[in-house]
Amino acid sequence: MKNLKNALLLKQLYQLKQLGYQYTSVTIFKEDEPDLSLPNTLLSLEKQAMECHLCELSKSRNKVAFGEGNAHADLMIVGDAPSNSDDSAGKVFTGRAGDSLNKMIENVLGVSREEVYLTNVLKCRALDTQSPSPSFAHTCHPYLLKQIELVQPKIIIAFGELAYHYLTGDDSIMDDVHGTVHEKESYKIIPTYHPNYLLRNPSAKKEVFEDLKKIKALL
Repeated sequence: MKNLKNALLLKQLYQLKQLGYQYTSVTIFKEDEPDLSLPNTLLSLEKQAMECHLCELSKSRNKVAFGEGNAHADLMIVGDAPSNSDDSAGKVFTGRAGDSLNKMIENVLGVSREEVYLTNVLKCRALDTQSPSPSFAHTCHPYLLKQIELVQPKIIIAFGELAYHYLTGDDSIMDDVHGTVHEKESYKIIPTYHPNYLLRNPSAKKEVFEDLKKIKALL
C-alpha cells in the first residue's frame, strides 16, 4: 500500500513538472485513517467481537465467548480464556468450572450468577489453555477494557494469574497476591485462584474462601 501511494504521488509530480510547475501546493495523496473506536454498548461490542478475525484463534474457534450477566453489575468477574465447553456453548464459565463458580458466589458472596458480569481476557478458546500466547491476550485486551468501561463495576475479581496480569500489569504469582486489593480510579481489583485451579488443587479452597469473604465485606 505504501509503494502504491508513493507511485501515485511520483506520477502526479512528474505530470506537474511537464506542465511547467516548479513547486506546488497540491494536496498529497492521503488514505483516510480507519475508525478504531469501539462501540459504546455491550450488545454492539459483542457483535463486533463475534466478527473479529484479528488473530489466529478466530480460525480455530467454534463460538466467541464474549461475556454475560448484569450489564450494570457492581461485581465483575474476569477469567483467563474460554474452556472447550465455553467454546461449544458460546458462553463463559460453563462446565465444572462454572458449577464451582456458581457455588462460590452464591454460598460465600450471597449473590446469584445473574447479578454479576462475567467475562475472560480472551474471547476465543486458546490453542494452549495452559499458557495462551501474549499476542492473543493483547489483541483481546481492548474488548476487556471497553467491557469494564461500560459495566462500571465497583469490584473486579481476577480469577487466575493471566487475568490479574492483564488487569494490573503485575507478573506476580497468585500465591503471593491472592486476596490483595488493587485500587484503580473507579474500581478495585482483587485476585484469587481460578475455579479450574481449585478443581485440580482442592486444598486452595480455604484461601479462596477467605478472599471471597474480604470481597463480600467490600461489597
